[in-house]
Amino acid sequence: MLSLAPLHEDFGARVTGIDLTKPLSSQQVEALHDAIDTYSVLHFPDQAMTDEAQLALTRSLGEPEPEHVHFGKTGQVAYFGTIGNVVDAETKRDGDHPHSVSQRGNNMWHSDSSFRLVPSYVSILHAYEVPGEGGETEFVSQRAAYARLDPAEQAEIDGLHVLHDYVFSRTKVAPVDPNHAASLPPIEQRLVRRNPANGLKNYYVGSHARSIIGWSGVDSRRLIDRLNEAAARPEDVYSHRFTEGDTLFWDNRCVLHRGAGYDANRWRRYMRQTRVAGHGPTLDEPSVVA
Repeated sequence: MLSLAPLHEDFGARVTGIDLTKPLSSQQVEALHDAIDTYSVLHFPDQAMTDEAQLALTRSLGEPEPEHVHFGKTGQVAYFGTIGNVVDAETKRDGDHPHSVSQRGNNMWHSDSSFRLVPSYVSILHAYEVPGEGGETEFVSQRAAYARLDPAEQAEIDGLHVLHDYVFSRTKVAPVDPNHAASLPPIEQRLVRRNPANGLKNYYVGSHARSIIGWSGVDSRRLIDRLNEAAARPEDVYSHRFTEGDTLFWDNRCVLHRGAGYDANRWRRYMRQTRVAGHGPTLDEPSVVA
């Protein structure tokens, strides 16, 4: 049986009582889905993870999502992304390496794959090596932020659509490979989504959100920036300090996350990420307008 302890007053739980590296029963899978719907961010300590076990875990929760960078550059499907600067047991990339520079895009608040027609449901990240300082992953709840809006503000945004654009976001940090950029045209998403299990609403923005459909650029940025800032107030942030063996789940439908940064010249960081694909385009989801 899962045992859950809160991580933050708005969201998140530390989960014990389950070994994610073993085949999961249907009851365990159902309990994990319920916990994702309820808590949005789940921390599982002391998991003896391997790539094989992580992919099996990912499949138990749904359809694995192809990793977009490798696919965009080569057209080949792979399901793992490596987060950090480790090359092998002896070698790491320093902070000025192009790969390290490009990963700084992860230090902006974002929802994984919000720039895809079918955006991610859940990300799964396992920590193998962690820096002695820095390297935290921070989370905020767009569900809690939506609930803090007054009814007039909620009504203003409930029916809007927003364009998410990977190239718009990531070229603020580093160039995007032309093949990769061509594979990810801007995608229209609902600005407000509703969890199908519990009916709770959240807005859906982050750094990939470029503009509001039908609005001017200036008005679009004012609204998107206001919503991002309202979600990411310092008092509403949960910062996860990793320990080797940690596995984290987060619900990309309703939380934003970012890396806190670390000194890549000094430390090694090695994490493996998979994602579970969403069930379909957000525009196919039921309208949240009453």
